[in-house]
Formats: sequence, C-alpha cells, structure tokens
Amino acid sequence: MPSTSDRTDRPGPVDRTEGADRADRSPGAAADDPARGLHASVLDALGQEIVSGANPVGSVVRIDQLDLRFGVSRSVVREAVRVLASMGLVETRRRLGVRVRPRSQWNVFDPRVIRWRLDGPDREDQLVSLGELRRGFEPVAAELAAARATPEQCGAMVGAVMQMTVHAKAGDLEAYLEADKVFHATMLEASGNEMLAALSTVVAEVLAGRTHHDLMPARPNPVAIRLHGDVAQAIGSGDGPAAAAAMTAIIAEASDAVRTTASPDA
Repeated sequence: MPSTSDRTDRPGPVDRTEGADRADRSPGAAADDPARGLHASVLDALGQEIVSGANPVGSVVRIDQLDLRFGVSRSVVREAVRVLASMGLVETRRRLGVRVRPRSQWNVFDPRVIRWRLDGPDREDQLVSLGELRRGFEPVAAELAAARATPEQCGAMVGAVMQMTVHAKAGDLEAYLEADKVFHATMLEASGNEMLAALSTVVAEVLAGRTHHDLMPARPNPVAIRLHGDVAQAIGSGDGPAAAAAMTAIIAEASDAVRTTASPDA
C-alpha cells in the first residue's frame, strides 16, 4: 500500500466536467455576448449537419450562402468554419468554398463532435464505440489512482457516490449526472496522468448523452451506484486490481443498460 507521503504531494481534484467548450454551452455567457451566442448556434447547426450526413463528405457550401441562411455576419460564419476546420470536419478552398472532409480526418475525441454524433442517427454506434474506448483507459486510470490519489481526491469520490445515491432516490437525473461526472473526472485526475485526465471530457459527453437521450432508467440502477462505491473504496485502500475490476464492471453495466434501454424487446 502506498505511504501517506506518496498520496499527499499531488494536487486535489480538478473540475474537468464541463468539457473544452464550456463557454459555448453557457447560456449566461451567450446572453452577455450576443456574438458568442450566434457563433455557437451556427457552429452547432453546421456541426450536426456534417456528422449526421446531411452535408455529406465531399460536399461544398459557400460562406456567402451560409451568412444569408443563418442571418449572421460574415465574421460569425468564418469563425464557426474556423472551429470546424480545427476539428478536421471541413477545409476551406479559395474560390470553391467549405468542403466536408472524410470521417477519417475528424477529431473524434473533440467533446463537441461526440455530442453531435450522439444527437444524430448513429447514436447507438457512437455509444458502442465510446464504451469500447472507456474499457481501454478507465480501468487503467482507476488502478493508477489506487497508488496516486490524494486524501482529498478520495474524499471527493466518496462524496460524489453519496450524492449519486441521494439524487437516484429522488429521481433527479440531472443532479445525478453532475455527481457522476464529478466522480469520473476526479478518478481520472487522481491517476496522476495528465493524458488520462484530459479524457474526462470524453467521459462527460458519454454520461450526458445517456441522460439527455433517455438512455438512462428513470431510477438509476443501484448496482451501478454500488460499483462506483467499490471503485472509491478500492482506490482509498490502495487496491489497484480491485479498483480496475470495479471500473470494468461499471462500464459493462452502462453498456448493457444502453442496449436494454435502446432496444427494450431485445
């Protein structure tokens, strides 16, 4: 078991649950800055059209058509296109316009791309893909956290599980979601690996997608909450293999629940 000194020289939990686009998703920020609100709405509309296939790979749209369509300034459209290009979704060509790039060139880890795909027709495929991805890194992070988590991080995870229990009993899925995101973000941060910690935005979008697309039961499964408690306990006691096993069970339970909810007759 790691010594107390091994667990106390790392920073406490960092809030990564809102994703890289926190400003774009904040209603208050949009109200304070109308241009930001216009940019976010144009970005979301175009992003969803691209990932859904409404604007298929290879198709071209002109910026002068977009500003007329959305009723916004050319600068707002150009900024939205610039962000889409940074995600690998489009490329701009002089005298041609904005061209949709192949899926193989998209930044599929971008939280907004994940959200748009979850909003689209290939939602189930995206959830399966994300579940497979989570199995590849969350159990590893849990095992590392058992050796590296600070007391503050351990406490934050235990507290998140308690909040999940309370909100599950109340049937408050939004509050349950927030507690669940805190748990996973803290666990990934506690791994002490900044690359694993950065994946908390991916997990947050998966969790939010389940809730916002009615892929969560009306009352969260008590087994899932118990497994979160098992992870927190194993990390707190320094039992890496047990933490990894419990995290693997959490992901398996979530994947089974999505399949059952999406296809209740299966």
